[in-house]
Amino acid sequence: MLNRKFNSLLKFSLLLALLTLVACTEQQDKQPVRLQGQIFGSFWLATLPDEWTPTQVKQLQAGIQGELDKVDASMSTYKPDSELNRFNQAPLGQWVDLSAELFEVFNLSQSIASLSQGAFDITVGGLVNLWNFGPEVRPEAIPETSLLKERLAASGYQYLELDNENQAARRLRDSSIDLSGVAKGYAVDKVAQWLRQQGVDNFLVNVSGEVIVAGQRAPEQAWRIGVEVPDGSQQKAHHILELTDESVATSGDYRNFYEFNGKRLSHTINPKTGSPVDHNLASVTVIHPSNAAADAWATAFMVLGTEASLNLANRENLKVLLISKEEGAWKTQVSNYLQQSLGAELTNKLLN
Repeated sequence: MLNRKFNSLLKFSLLLALLTLVACTEQQDKQPVRLQGQIFGSFWLATLPDEWTPTQVKQLQAGIQGELDKVDASMSTYKPDSELNRFNQAPLGQWVDLSAELFEVFNLSQSIASLSQGAFDITVGGLVNLWNFGPEVRPEAIPETSLLKERLAASGYQYLELDNENQAARRLRDSSIDLSGVAKGYAVDKVAQWLRQQGVDNFLVNVSGEVIVAGQRAPEQAWRIGVEVPDGSQQKAHHILELTDESVATSGDYRNFYEFNGKRLSHTINPKTGSPVDHNLASVTVIHPSNAAADAWATAFMVLGTEASLNLANRENLKVLLISKEEGAWKTQVSNYLQQSLGAELTNKLLN
């Protein structure tokens, strides 16, 4: 299943790379520096349009990989010795001291869980595994009702407590914390922070489909980010967003799923039902200064569906683009704040 997700995300990366390449060649003959590697069982890419020496390129490659490796070592559910897995294995009710990074992600996750009334919930790791989207190896099949009820009863963001003063956390029920809906976004933010510390002003970083841009792709030219048609059978940009100093996270039901008895089962688990989401919302794109926040919000909106997502995005002043399947066609809707940011002309291009 990891390979299936990797392949679909790789298609997205190639689409993004093509948009970046075309945009840069329109402005100049010299190609930007492009770095790449692997992380989280997937890929990362970085585009740096300025002048860099071979020594600097080597240092930037190593530095980016190092930042990503640190997040993976802390927050992976697949590494038995990760800090997250050690926390999951601690006795119930016992306070566990956390690193600043893991505590920051827990804190952000709990905040968005509260704001979304549980649509985003990092305690659903047991349910994610049960539906064959986590590290547990099991057949692709519908889980038994008794086991589903058991794991659903163990989950709930209110059963994860944080101690801000001592930077500690504890589980009150036998849940499994899963950060797959926020850790990649956090890793993107850490890479961006590190690049800025190195004096890199213009860059694009893409970690497994989560993207952040800074500065410009060329003089007086914003970065151009493609939002895919939410159909895994084709590699095509449905919309193009021009961004500066923003990040983009997209969640959809078309990248990671399997079919059972003719029914598509999405990797996005509804924390209220314990089952994969089942509605016509196919893709959510969130634009936010923090990729970790964008990543988490995109997951929450995929759980909520179109109408509830728009209402929540408008209430929280979030830039959100939704693509749903209605009567055999794709329908795009955008939040009020995104409309204000884009202006009437660009908004109409997205909607028509």
